[in-house]
Amino acid sequence: MEMNEETSGERKLKCGDTSKCFELLESILDGEMDNSKEVLKEKLAKCQPCFEHYHLEQAIRDVLKTKCTKHKVPSELADGIRQKIQDIK
Repeated sequence: MEMNEETSGERKLKCGDTSKCFELLESILDGEMDNSKEVLKEKLAKCQPCFEHYHLEQAIRDVLKTKCTKHKVPSELADGIRQKIQDIK
């Protein structure tokens, strides 16, 4: 007797509609859904492509948050750049 994905408890390896699911997962990450935790948990438990996409998207967002923060430019650097621009003119 052969076990299918649903009875074995494993995630399915192919998603029926990746574009729709990925859009759903991204809206969950954006905080646009009220019942997102339940939907997310259920989706990720059933579908390997969605699981991978969610974690990749989350990792990308985390990197962007940490790398795209505003940092004050040291005044010496700004003054040096201004001076070089004046010298070129």
